Amino acid sequence: MVHGHVQPTVALITGGTSGIGRATALALAQQGLEVVITGRDAARTEAAAADLQRRSGNPRVSFLLADLFRPAQVRALAGAFQAQHARLDVLVNNAGGTFTHRQLTPDGFERTWALNHLAPMELTLALLPLLTASVPARIVNVASGLYAEAIRFDDLQAERRYSTFGAYTHAKLANLLFTRALARRLAGTGVTVNAVNPGIVATDIARDARGVSQLINRLLTPLKKTPEQGAFPSVYLATAPEVEGMTGRFFNKTRFVDPRPVTFDEALQERLWQVSLQQLGRTSMGDAVPAVETERRSAAQESDLAAATPPLS
Repeated sequence: MVHGHVQPTVALITGGTSGIGRATALALAQQGLEVVITGRDAARTEAAAADLQRRSGNPRVSFLLADLFRPAQVRALAGAFQAQHARLDVLVNNAGGTFTHRQLTPDGFERTWALNHLAPMELTLALLPLLTASVPARIVNVASGLYAEAIRFDDLQAERRYSTFGAYTHAKLANLLFTRALARRLAGTGVTVNAVNPGIVATDIARDARGVSQLINRLLTPLKKTPEQGAFPSVYLATAPEVEGMTGRFFNKTRFVDPRPVTFDEALQERLWQVSLQQLGRTSMGDAVPAVETERRSAAQESDLAAATPPLS
């Protein structure tokens, strides 16, 4: 299926309250897109949306609330978005984090894995009907240039061995494998999916780092880019006419590169895909995706999990 370039009009950005996500939201709002950001804290997220409106001069900036550690809330977020928007041109899976100590979410997932891998996968799959109805549409997965050499299928929850760096790079490899697996499934649909490495950016993602991770973070400080510089790859893949139709690629800071061979291993991609579906309570890519109209009717019932505001004055 061939599509000419169409300027995107609606974008959803996870983790848009600070850092790269906020800078990405600002850049897209300045280009005239309607922008929806997500956050967990109502006051902080509302303040971020108001600031983005003011700085961009674009009143079409709003927010949704959800705890991305919880797949049920991620699905509710998707439902709330679909209840309020007839299209979605750009999905930027930006939210991520690192954690000093191993902890489990209420659903029993290690937090790094839940936030950095399961959340973007669930949100993407839940929004696929709307993305497909909005073609040409783009999915941008914020990954990293730092990723593991293998998926630890025998220790996905890091019960045997946990480190901040190890858990993060493990999840970032999953981002790249997910991107490739999804790109194959979406071939010819008009929905593209690519991964980006924003580089070393001065954000609060490592604010809880301790020990060796804290030392590494400090040593890298002189090399860190601003959030605005770090947002460039996401904004480029979200809007640039020259990447229309390009999919399954890895954009490293300012150029496309081939990541390490492990990311091209289709057997590994498929194994991770199936294991992740099981963790999310899915038996297939679309089995947990309610019809858009169903989501519209039920959105009011999800207000305790996801909330949105109209444009702020």
